[in-house]
Amino acid sequence: MAVYGIDLGTTYSCIASIDDVGRPAVLRNLEGTDTTPSVVYFETDENVVVGATAKDAAVLDPDNVVSLIKRDMGRDVTRPIRGTDFAPEELSAFILLKLATDARTNTGDETRDVVITVPAYFGAAERDATRKAGTIAGLRVIDIVSEPIAAAITYGVLNPEADRTILVYDLGGGTFDTTVIALRGGHIEVICTDGDHELGGADWDARLVEYLAERFREEHPDAGDPLDDRQTEQQLRRDAEDAKKALTSRTSHTVRVMHGGRVAAVEVTREKLEELTRDLLDRTVEITGRTLATAQDKGVEEYDDIVLVGGSTKMPAVAARLETELGQAPRLQDPDLAVAKGAALYAFEETYRRLVRAGEEERAEEMASRAGLSAQQRAQIAGRRIRTVASHAFGIVVVDRETGAEHVAHLVHANDELPAGRTEDFFTVYDDQTSADIRVMEQAGSVESAELIDNTEIATGEIRVPPGKKAGWPIGVTFALDASGLLNVTAVEKETGERLELKVDVGRMSQEDVERSRKALSRVKVS
Repeated sequence: MAVYGIDLGTTYSCIASIDDVGRPAVLRNLEGTDTTPSVVYFETDENVVVGATAKDAAVLDPDNVVSLIKRDMGRDVTRPIRGTDFAPEELSAFILLKLATDARTNTGDETRDVVITVPAYFGAAERDATRKAGTIAGLRVIDIVSEPIAAAITYGVLNPEADRTILVYDLGGGTFDTTVIALRGGHIEVICTDGDHELGGADWDARLVEYLAERFREEHPDAGDPLDDRQTEQQLRRDAEDAKKALTSRTSHTVRVMHGGRVAAVEVTREKLEELTRDLLDRTVEITGRTLATAQDKGVEEYDDIVLVGGSTKMPAVAARLETELGQAPRLQDPDLAVAKGAALYAFEETYRRLVRAGEEERAEEMASRAGLSAQQRAQIAGRRIRTVASHAFGIVVVDRETGAEHVAHLVHANDELPAGRTEDFFTVYDDQTSADIRVMEQAGSVESAELIDNTEIATGEIRVPPGKKAGWPIGVTFALDASGLLNVTAVEKETGERLELKVDVGRMSQEDVERSRKALSRVKVS
């Protein structure tokens, strides 16, 4: 059976599988490239285009093009396109369907069973939204795995000779993570993680766009602002991205800014780009420092390698700054493709292990034989353990009985080992209270805080309290965060046994909504 790993990126996505000699290989799209721009163009109501053509269309028809969708995952927002409001899950599903369709054309095999990667700093809501996007696309999502874990799997396969402790610095098109990972005896253990899912290469592009527009206004003050025109703005975004990429290997690049019949030739140097974006790089260094401090608290003092992942790490300033700050030269590890390859390895290994656990050894061996794995490799896969940690803290809103003030009591903390579970009794506030609200909160800031403003409500429910009870009547609350970072919350009233079970529901998309979207997408031509 064929299984696949998908790197669903903010700006570019790709899909990989295991070849017939057991190696992960990225499957090229129908345009002949390894990666597909994560851009969706609604050419008509029935025809949706994903990828490079959609990215080109953004210049001529910007109102019907959507990009940077990943930054909306886990939020209750929609994007209006051609009279229809699309949820982030639905828009991401178009990208996933494009990848799966092209892979099926490439290999001739059904593309259904997949592992999809997410930033390590994605919370329960974003992970749940990603899983729903896969379902809408008609895929069977085996698991959701963090991007640094996928990169570490690729690293471990390529460097199997020794145990290592590595720092993964992952700067993609729209998200940033740092993760400390230990590779021991073939097993993978995440020590800690931190990040910002609104920081990435797109922010570098935005700074360049502002600079190019500013230079044009200086040269042609009577021609208006090029950013006031949607088509010109989209062209500037394309030009800025191209300039950023050119400056990875060159020290200067000239951009022709055209607006209102005027042209300004703007030279951009690598030094200028670094000056414009120094604070963005500073933020990544600050987050990296927090990660290293957390790892130090857990006993990790030294690192064998600093591994750079994500296309934006190809900017020379990244490696240079990290070497200055950490005193160690980073290692660029297949930055554009490592995550998809690792996801494919994880998908293969997890499927193999599940078949073995289910007593389906014959299917497991057929799968391993098709991939050309030796008996030793099969034994390693069967025994490999992957331990990860919570990216955020989770808790519920509680009320101080004396003051009436609300705060958050966290039952799961950031960097707790997964799966994490904890049960705690909470108590009613008033005499004759008839019900208790269970408001589930997730850490929203960079550090854990009991203040409501520093947390996001991700689920809510109500459980009944038997009549006539005095204040202080107990309600048992259990949090269970699984290895994929998906959260289940259960509240139990102990006298009657009444239970309230909450699953994080993102963007108000119920399972019925997901099924409705899946059927609607199946009627749309995606290319």
